[in-house]
Amino acid sequence: MTDKAPVSRIPLTVLGTGAMGTALVRAWLAAGHPVTVWNRTPARAEALAAEGATVAPTAAAAVAANRLVIACLLDDASVGEALDGADLTGRDLVNLTTGTPAQGRARAAWAEERGARFLDGGIMAVPPMIGEPDSGAYVFYSGSSALFEEHRDTLAVPAGTRWAGEDAGFAALHDVALLSAMTGMFAGVLHAFALIRHEDVAPKDFAPLLSGWLTAMAPAVHKAAEQLEAGDYGLDVVSNLAMQVAGNATLLRTAEEQQVSSELLTPYMDLMERRLAEGHGEEDTTGVVELLDLRRGKDA
Repeated sequence: MTDKAPVSRIPLTVLGTGAMGTALVRAWLAAGHPVTVWNRTPARAEALAAEGATVAPTAAAAVAANRLVIACLLDDASVGEALDGADLTGRDLVNLTTGTPAQGRARAAWAEERGARFLDGGIMAVPPMIGEPDSGAYVFYSGSSALFEEHRDTLAVPAGTRWAGEDAGFAALHDVALLSAMTGMFAGVLHAFALIRHEDVAPKDFAPLLSGWLTAMAPAVHKAAEQLEAGDYGLDVVSNLAMQVAGNATLLRTAEEQQVSSELLTPYMDLMERRLAEGHGEEDTTGVVELLDLRRGKDA
């Protein structure tokens, strides 16, 4: 029987040993990968050295140590600063630093100009989920498909992998789109808890109701997607925009009675009212997306 371990346990470099970088390194070390690390503050890499990682004195030295280089730093500017002066020729650079789609595309061009293949990544997890097989953690990747295919098994060690496309900006785009939806959900959750906060309703008793309701409403994203693809916001409407705008009055009145600020709700409600005023009362609320599109009308 052929031992494939040497192939699957390729050496790699990780730049950045913050909470996420450290979790990534530990996952690769646990799987038997030789890992070289670098951190701007060397003391933060000491624990990883004790666990088997090799600590490089400079980012350039860390890059020189291995072909596969993972960057997990504070921001896009930190990536540029860390790699300034490093020889990227022949390197496979995977950037797991949180950034924007435009930064991902620009960093891809920057890396390619320096002789490296490039992948951008968007991590859909928090550090405790990394390296845990059943945690649901995964990472979006976009950019060089050849790089992705060659290193897919290694990249899948700390978290699942999801290919977002050849456009290097797509990993960040998917990442930020999902995080934006999460942010809106959290805003609604906090408003809901604020409403009950000073009543004889225990948050722990209310939480299962809230979780269950959000879970029941989640399939609405599929209907919104169908409406967007069809270009028809009147498709399979259950509660139309006019009805929902009318219902907003109750939500706002309740907030007033409970002495809770409505500032987390009113931006969306204002958009709903604007869409209604444009004559789209029979449509679904999905049509509000037209008001968010800053390109609207520019091509007319």
